[in-house]
Amino acid sequence: MQKKSHNMSIFFEFLAGSGLAIFFHMVLHHEEAAFIIFGVGILMSLATYLLREDIEQTREKLLVEYDSAHEITFTLAQMTDPECRDKAYEILAGTQRTLALLLQGYVPLDETEFYLKGTKYFSESTRHIKTVDPMTIGWDSRGSLLNYYQANLRAIERGVVVTRIFVLDREDLTDAEVQKVLLLQLKDGIEVRIAHRDELPAASETSGRDAATSFDFAIYDDKVATEVFSLPGKYFGRKTRVPALVANYQHLFELVAHSSHHVAVEEDRVVLASDLLPLAS
Repeated sequence: MQKKSHNMSIFFEFLAGSGLAIFFHMVLHHEEAAFIIFGVGILMSLATYLLREDIEQTREKLLVEYDSAHEITFTLAQMTDPECRDKAYEILAGTQRTLALLLQGYVPLDETEFYLKGTKYFSESTRHIKTVDPMTIGWDSRGSLLNYYQANLRAIERGVVVTRIFVLDREDLTDAEVQKVLLLQLKDGIEVRIAHRDELPAASETSGRDAATSFDFAIYDDKVATEVFSLPGKYFGRKTRVPALVANYQHLFELVAHSSHHVAVEEDRVVLASDLLPLAS
C-alpha cells in the first residue's frame, strides 16, 4: 500500500502540472508559459520521485542495520525466565572480554590452537626465536608439547637461533625431571638460560603490561608473539602481530634476559655458569 501510495502521488503531481499547462495553452492561449509549466512540472515530478526513492531505500537500510545492531537486545527483551536472562548476560560478558582482546590486536586461542600456531611460526621463522617458559615436564612425551618441540628442532636445523629462558624456583634446579628437560634442550642445540622466579622484573617495569603476566611467551623473528594467559579461563593464550604489542614483548624479554643466568653442564648435570667461575679461577 505504501508503494502504491507513493506511485499515485507522483501520478497526481504529473496530472496537476499537465493540467495547468493545458489551461494556459487552451484557455489563456499562452503557449510559451504552457511549455514552461509543463517542463517544470515534469522535472519536479521526476525530482520528487527520485528523492522519495532515495529516502525509502535509506529507510530500509537503516531498519535492517538497526535490527541487526539490536538483535541481541531484542532477544534478551523476549526472555521471561530470570535464570535464562542471567545466563545470557554471563555469556555476553565473556564475549565482550573476547571482543576487547580483538580490539587491542590480540587473537585468543585455546590450548590446541596455541601450540598449533606456535608450531607454524617455528616453521616460518628464519632468524631468531626467543621464548620465556615456566618449567614444564613432558617436553619429550606430551603430544602437543612434543610436536611443538619437534618444530623447535627443525628450526635449529635450518639455522634459526632458539633462545629459551626457563623460569623456575631456586630449589627446582636439583629436581631430576627438571635436569632431564634442561639436558635434553641443551643437547639439541637450544640456548638455555634460567631465570629465578624471585628475580623476575616487577610489574612496574613491564611497559604497561598486565600486572599478572604469565612469563610464558614467545617472539618469532620480532614479527609475531604468542603468550599463555596467567589465569585459567575459556582461552589458553593469545597471539598478536601488531608491531607495538610485539615490541612490548621484546622489551619484557630483554628485562627477563637481563635477570637470567647462563648455564653449563658439569658431570651430566646442569648448573649455573656463575657457580663454576670460582673453580675456573
